[in-house]
Formats: sequence, structure tokens, C-alpha cells
Amino acid sequence: MQIQILKSKIHRVKITQAELHYVGSITVDEDLMEAANMIENEKVQIVNINNGERLETYLIKGVRGSGMVCLNGPAARKAQVGDVVIIISYCSMDFEDAKKYQPKVIFPDDHNKLI
Repeated sequence: MQIQILKSKIHRVKITQAELHYVGSITVDEDLMEAANMIENEKVQIVNINNGERLETYLIKGVRGSGMVCLNGPAARKAQVGDVVIIISYCSMDFEDAKKYQPKVIFPDDHNKLI
């Protein structure tokens, strides 16, 4: 049996940009993606701490070290610059393997930089 479990999480980063007129996705600083074991085009869930919105989209690599977290396309309507979000990815895994799996969770600072 396969189940869905938490794979990775970027906990509490600030939205730095929102680009409505762009093909949808979320652009994230490559340092944050790498630290959280996430890759470009991976499906993610975005949870907005400020307004309770939840949405699914995919990752685009942002400039390494920039702290960028930019919602693009229709997702830009779900958050404002300065909102705090959690970026979550999940994976399918065998039930027994999932019992032993440890997700990768990172806690960036107030400027979206690795601590």
C-alpha cells in the first residue's frame, strides 16, 4: 500500500513578490529549495498564515541567495507581499517505509535566509 506523507517543508517564509500577469507557479530562492530537498517543477501546497488560503502549484527556481518567494499568475491573488506562508511537498511511499521516513523541514529567518 502507498500513502501520501510530508516530504519537505519550508516553514514561515515571507512573500516578496506577487506577479499576476505571469504563467502560474511560485518562484523560490534556489538555496531554500535545495535546503528543503525540493526541485523545480515539483508540486507544492502553499498555506498562507495571514489569511488561511491554501493552494497548489509548482516550483520555479529563483535567484540563489535572493530570499525570493514570488507567487505567479492566479496564485498572486491569494497572498500579498509580506504575508507569511508555509511551502509543503508530499510524496507517495510504501506504508512501512513511511513509518521510518524523516521529512526535511527548514526554518528560514525573517529575511527568507537559511539560518
